Amino acid sequence: MPVLPYMLSEPDQPTTAAVFASPHSGRHYPWSFIRDSQLDEVTIRSSEDAFVDRLFESVPRQGATLLAAEVPRAFVDLNRAPDELDPALIAGVRQKGHNARISSGLGVIPRVVAGAREIRQGKISLTEARSRLERYYHPYHAKLADLMERNHRLFGRAILFDCHSMPHEAITSTAYAYGRPPDIVLGDRFGATASPDLTEAVETVFRDAGLTVSRNLPFAGAHVVQTYGKPALERHAIQIEIDRALYLDEANIRPNDNFDALQATLEKVVARLVVLGREALPLAAQ
Repeated sequence: MPVLPYMLSEPDQPTTAAVFASPHSGRHYPWSFIRDSQLDEVTIRSSEDAFVDRLFESVPRQGATLLAAEVPRAFVDLNRAPDELDPALIAGVRQKGHNARISSGLGVIPRVVAGAREIRQGKISLTEARSRLERYYHPYHAKLADLMERNHRLFGRAILFDCHSMPHEAITSTAYAYGRPPDIVLGDRFGATASPDLTEAVETVFRDAGLTVSRNLPFAGAHVVQTYGKPALERHAIQIEIDRALYLDEANIRPNDNFDALQATLEKVVARLVVLGREALPLAAQ
């Protein structure tokens, strides 16, 4: 079966300006990609925000839309710009200027997974890279743009919650910045992609759920929130990073014993986040 670019889960009728998206939880690997990889089946999945889509599966029941990638991050990274092509991986590409993500192998077509482990030996063709973008990247972003436009039309604004998970090591390595490493990191590019009042309200929701929260450290948000977050135009985008240790056996990439408890907590969080998107009346009612 061909891999689909995304799975769309919608309510019968959207009742909130909020859209939830999970661009890195895709886990359907094309057979040819696995065949050409030099990594084992667990290592190749180490870049996934594994099961984040399941953590947020209550979203459509609460009146909001959930857009979840089907294609895995190691195959095409939906949280990168489409022109972030890596000349060390893709034949015929020339790098224009310095880009730290590309240099580290984390362009839109990744060369490495977590831990800088190279996915394959040798290069792929530019034709193959463009094919991945056309089949998976552009359809995902076209749908996300459409959902944001629809909600803006219906509710006078649109709010994107871009949902991710972060390796536990990533936050413990910056623990010096916290009294305690955070459970949740909210990224709004230091106020550039969402109104300060909205980010403050979102932080309060997570804190009231018993979770520790930080903002923009060590993750401030990447391509998705930068693209869709235009608060002056009433289009807001906040990246949500969840500590994987809260729900995942990271070594084996499977839910741990706390998965159900965190899922239940996030269901309550989602209930309050969708309310934030109901504060503006639909234009038809104004």
